[in-house]
Amino acid sequence: MTPALVLWIYSVLLVLGGLMGFIKARSKISLIASVACAIPIALVALGKLPMAVAWVVIALLGGMFTARYIRGRKPMPAIPMIVASVVALGLLYWMGR
Repeated sequence: MTPALVLWIYSVLLVLGGLMGFIKARSKISLIASVACAIPIALVALGKLPMAVAWVVIALLGGMFTARYIRGRKPMPAIPMIVASVVALGLLYWMGR
């Protein structure tokens, strides 16, 4: 597994989650935000942006979803995104050593 593959998987999961939010709750902001966050991650995977951008975006998303879970205690979509963020950051760290 390469860092680019990790980033592609994370960005696809991110967009699928936004699409699910749009389909289930008609949340346009969910879809727009997921695509807006997936774009810089995809650009890092393509080598167009430095890896630090992906680290920051993934960490901010993980933090945002953690805060949302603490405030609202709604497990969806917070817990899957927290897990995906921690796994992605862990894999990127492990591969970068």
